[in-house]
Amino acid sequence: MKKVRLIKPSPTEDAAIAAGIAADPDAMELNDEQFAEAAVAKRGRGRPVGSVADMRKQSVTMRLDPDVVEAMRATGDGWQTRVNDLLRQAYVRGQQGGSRTPLRRA
Repeated sequence: MKKVRLIKPSPTEDAAIAAGIAADPDAMELNDEQFAEAAVAKRGRGRPVGSVADMRKQSVTMRLDPDVVEAMRATGDGWQTRVNDLLRQAYVRGQQGGSRTPLRRA
């Protein structure tokens, strides 16, 4: 792995950066008291708190027809999520009194 070398700005560049920060109404420099009160935000790996993943998915092993798996994988990244969505739609249709006749491969 190549080591990254830090290139420090020249005094002129540093002054231009400082002027840009001073002109930015959204940039705020903290004083010592504010800085001392600041809390470090620490969060573990994974999805953000409050995301849709609060309803955690469950890992399962199931057997599917090869042509079905091939067709779903051919749809690209996220194919497993799309399989989940299709299963959910079929489940909801069944709960709403839809057809319960299983579809079989010919």
